[in-house]
Amino acid sequence: MSEILRYEDWSDPVPAADREVVSRLPDDDAGRPPLLFVPGHGHGAAVFAEHWLGHAAGRGFPSHAVTPRPGGDLRARVHDVVQVAAGLPRRTVLIGHGTGGRVVAGALGRYPARAAVLVAPVLAGRIPPAGRVRLPDPVGGPPMLVVGSPDDSVVTRPALDRAAARYGVAPLLFPGMGHDLMLETSWAEPIDAILDWLLKEL
Repeated sequence: MSEILRYEDWSDPVPAADREVVSRLPDDDAGRPPLLFVPGHGHGAAVFAEHWLGHAAGRGFPSHAVTPRPGGDLRARVHDVVQVAAGLPRRTVLIGHGTGGRVVAGALGRYPARAAVLVAPVLAGRIPPAGRVRLPDPVGGPPMLVVGSPDDSVVTRPALDRAAARYGVAPLLFPGMGHDLMLETSWAEPIDAILDWLLKEL
């Protein structure tokens, strides 16, 4: 699988594209790894800029979010995430929401992330041709966290359990919240839990 993907990289390279990246940086460099947030379908970097980027930066994590290229397929979006992550000064923590979780799962096969967090991930995917592409094994075996809500109407509890089981972890649950955890009234709870987990794991 990886050999075919590498062949594609030079025989049919992903077209160049401008990438919107929104960043929030901490006041002091504590040496913590940068975070790269990847939004899902219908969202851009602004969905994380509203609350999570500034909050994570306030806790000492350089925080960035990338907007998917318009009309890009799964391969192009994975490429964009890998390129942005590779351009950051330290090995990056990848955090994907919804179908952005599928993009992060793909990027983990190409980029040795410091850790990865899948938030309400849609791993089956509706980004062509995601439905028929096998998820790669993460390069380097980074720590993995799967986060979601049992009350999510988009990613059901069984789907969340399957996503977590794929990476050998149990999902971290936030009852009473919807699919877009970063926009909920209690938005601080999941991001604080993610940051606490990172501080423990890294």
